[in-house]
Amino acid sequence: MNETMQHPSVRERFCRRERRSVAAARDFARTALAEWQLGACLDDVLLCVSELATNALLHGVPPGRGYRLRLWLGGNVLRIEVHDSGTGLPHVREPDGESGRGLLLVAALADRWGVGGREPGKVVWCEFAVVEGGVPSCGATS
Repeated sequence: MNETMQHPSVRERFCRRERRSVAAARDFARTALAEWQLGACLDDVLLCVSELATNALLHGVPPGRGYRLRLWLGGNVLRIEVHDSGTGLPHVREPDGESGRGLLLVAALADRWGVGGREPGKVVWCEFAVVEGGVPSCGATS
């Protein structure tokens, strides 16, 4: 994993297509949140990082490629983005057996989430509102 820091409120990391990258992405996010003093709702934010990274690995990263985790803190928003080069658009679906809960959890925990285009691939993102004192809100509001 290679880290690129472009601005104090942006953290990015490239993650290779390997299972251990999800834990590394979570650790990277934990460190950024600590630097930004955003400790409240840490578990919700880290769960969203894990789910978006896992979805990228399972559905969005072709062999020999990776994904980019981008955390952005600006104004009243903490934004988590996972950029991958895969085709197809993710959507919330009912879980089937042991899988299918990832975006359902993200939709329940984050204030907003969505998918944006990039060439090649897509950006799957979620946002948490940051309230007074720099604390991310818990639970979806929209």
